[in-house]
Amino acid sequence: MSARMNERTGLAEDRTNLAEDRTVLAHERSFAGWLRTGMASVGIALGFNALFRAVEPQWVSKLIATAFLGVAAFIFLSAERRACTIMDRLETHKVAALKPVRMRLLAWTLTGATAALAAVIWILLEP
Repeated sequence: MSARMNERTGLAEDRTNLAEDRTVLAHERSFAGWLRTGMASVGIALGFNALFRAVEPQWVSKLIATAFLGVAAFIFLSAERRACTIMDRLETHKVAALKPVRMRLLAWTLTGATAALAAVIWILLEP
């Protein structure tokens, strides 16, 4: 009877481990989805600034574009914080997970690039 119980316990542990691996991969996909959403916000900012460059006063279109860039930065940092918090609690078993440090590096690089883009819109793109 104990051999049968050990076998059932082992199978249950395998199912639990595989479920945790699927959860890790799902969170990685969610993180990637949030980064795509942030990049879409950057694209909207660039498009808005380009399309409405002729709007007077000029600072109105720059301000709206900067608001979208701010939303993008918020999305990047929120995604990083949430993903790293969750990934720190989970353990992988049979999959290679994206390390939280890489998530942080990616999110902060995108945030820095977004801030640089905002500076370019305000400083370098004079009418």
